[in-house]
Amino acid sequence: MRKEICIVGMGPGDITMMTKEAENALQDSDVIVGYTVYVDLVKKYFPEKEFLTTPMREEVKRCRLCFDLAKEGKNVALICSGDAGVYGMAAPMYELLPEYEGVSLRVVPGITAANSGAAVLGAPLNHDFCVISLSDLLTPWEQIEKRLRAAIAGDFAMAIYNPGSHTRKDYLKHACEIMLDEGADKNRACGYVRAIGREGTKAQVCTLEELKDREVDMFTTVFIGNSQSIMQDGKLVTKRGYQI
Repeated sequence: MRKEICIVGMGPGDITMMTKEAENALQDSDVIVGYTVYVDLVKKYFPEKEFLTTPMREEVKRCRLCFDLAKEGKNVALICSGDAGVYGMAAPMYELLPEYEGVSLRVVPGITAANSGAAVLGAPLNHDFCVISLSDLLTPWEQIEKRLRAAIAGDFAMAIYNPGSHTRKDYLKHACEIMLDEGADKNRACGYVRAIGREGTKAQVCTLEELKDREVDMFTTVFIGNSQSIMQDGKLVTKRGYQI
């Protein structure tokens, strides 16, 4: 009896931006498990499947549910927005795996917001870049601040995940102030995309100074250019270094 759990990166949610491997994994599953919002996005594509959900902050419970279902002999797919290994559920699943003898895991990659959002904005990550989450639910803010300062010191372009929520309205403002304090030019080219790959996608480019006062939420991904990035006809472009 197969006892394998597929941890599937579903991309932004639309099936046109889901890899064929991810689509096949979901089609081959008996039950699809995920965060309520993500399940609602894919349910229409797989109406014959059984779906089980847990709310936000019940991620470990969601993982254990997958293992329990696999022990029952069901083919389980655990879905994650974007890529399962980028702020996703791949790591906690592997942390729990030693407790569940006889179960194996397979990670199916997906298109993460850094990539899909960058495509909307043009080419903001076309040189060395880093990805930083502003959520301090699992990471102390002091550590996040160190990473922001290091990214500016290293002149990295950045993709910023979880820039704000209804309980973290001023986190992006604080992050921008830290970057400005670290020496980033107030006119540094930046941008952000909301609802990437979903209905109502919105993108905007702006300076770092302007970004400081923009309202964002957990469905927004923010892009900070490096010192050579430019805004060009509504797009954000980080130069690769070619002599043009």
